[in-house]
Parts: sequence; structure tokens; C-alpha cells
Amino acid sequence: MDLGLKGKVALVAAASRGLGRAVAEELGAEGASLVLCARGAEALQATRDQIATTTGAAVLALPADVTQPEDVARLITAGQTQFGRIDILVTNAGGPPAGRIETLNSDQWEAAARLTLFSVIELTRHVLPGMKERRWGRILNIASISVKQPVENLVLSNSLRAGVVGFARTLANEVAADGITVNNILPGYTRTERVQQLAEMMAQKEGITPAEFTARWEQEIPMKRLGEPREFGALAAFLVSERASYITGTSIQVDGGWIRSLF
Repeated sequence: MDLGLKGKVALVAAASRGLGRAVAEELGAEGASLVLCARGAEALQATRDQIATTTGAAVLALPADVTQPEDVARLITAGQTQFGRIDILVTNAGGPPAGRIETLNSDQWEAAARLTLFSVIELTRHVLPGMKERRWGRILNIASISVKQPVENLVLSNSLRAGVVGFARTLANEVAADGITVNNILPGYTRTERVQQLAEMMAQKEGITPAEFTARWEQEIPMKRLGEPREFGALAAFLVSERASYITGTSIQVDGGWIRSLF
């Protein structure tokens, strides 16, 4: 299937590893030019080199912290200078720390809000004018299954990612007539460093091994396994493609059946 992504320019945040990298790899393979960012310069450069070599895509990689508005502005300006425009925005950031309400202070809530919610808003604000002018755009937010079924001990993520979905659903209606779609993609338990770190932390609290804790997750998933980043990246590439031009305002999970709700 030709997704119609050849010649498009995609910005993927937090793209040096995990789900962001998987999405960038898929978009590069489909012929899109890429603007990638992450906080770690070394890992980002390695990702940039690997994607450029294996896909032949034009890739601009810039270290940036999406919680800092000045970094976001610099990133967008650099991408537009290099490629002339940004057609596709994939928002992404590392998850906020785990914890229950009584273990988290106001500074942690504020930091999590900047990371999880305000970064999405800031990135969107910068790319939206150009998308409206060209009457074509795709905005895809990498959120979490927690927006449909809260995950234990992740009150920051459960709360703030729900805010992202509320923002996206509102925006989708506002810009639909401009040829811009806005969707959310919800990863379940996927084999990434973030999930491995979470498993290690939870296992330590319970006095078991990370493998034992991961096996518990796998038993909760109807497919009885964790997802692979490439499986997530495949849906992301479709949702930002020309083929998905009539899909907007949705939140689609990639979770092996973990969410039990009907909708």
C-alpha cells in the first residue's frame, strides 16, 4: 500500500529510542523527510545515522528539550529552514515518574504537566499555521492506554495524558475543515527501555525479578506477550498518511487487547 508519504516532512519528538524511533523508522522507510529531536545528543545522532543509512531519508536531528518553549521554537525553525515546511507532527516525550497521589509534590506535578501536556500544545502551536496555509497536515500524539483504562501507580500519566486527549479532540474539530487530522495513538505494554525500567522499579518494590513482573503483564494481555515497537510504528505511519485522510479525533490503542472496554 502506498501511504502517500513520499515528499512529506515529518517532525518526530523523542525519537532517539523506543516508540519515537520506531515511528521515525517507519516514516523514513515510506519516503518522508524527517526532523528528529531528543535530549541526548549522542543517541540522537546514532539514530539519525542509522535511519538515513537504511532508508535513504533526508534526516535533520537536533537535540532539544520539549519542555522548554525556546527549544521547541528553535527546532521548528530549523526544520522549516531545512525542508521548507512541516507536514506531519508526532508528539512524544518520556513518561512522567510513577507514584501515588500521596508520594508526589507540587513541583513533580508541574514538571509532569510541562513534559506531558504543555509540550504537545507548544509543538502544535508552532506547526499549525503552516498546515492551515497549505490545507494539509497530520498531528499524532503518542499517549498511553491509561487514557482509556488507568494504570495503577501512574497517577501523573493517567491524569495528564487524559488532558492531551481532551486537547486533541477539541483541536480535531477546529481544524478538520483545513485538511488537518488530529489523532492519538495509545501504546500498551511494549518492549521499550521505558517499560523495562518500569518493570525493574515495580519488581524491586515487590521483591521479585523484572522478568517475573513482566510475565505478570503478559498474563494480563490476551496476546500473552509485550508489543514490539515496529508494530506500533506501522499504525502510526498509517494514521499520518494520505490514506487516513478521513480519520480524525480518534484515540486508537495498540495493546494486544489489554483494554477491556467496548470503546
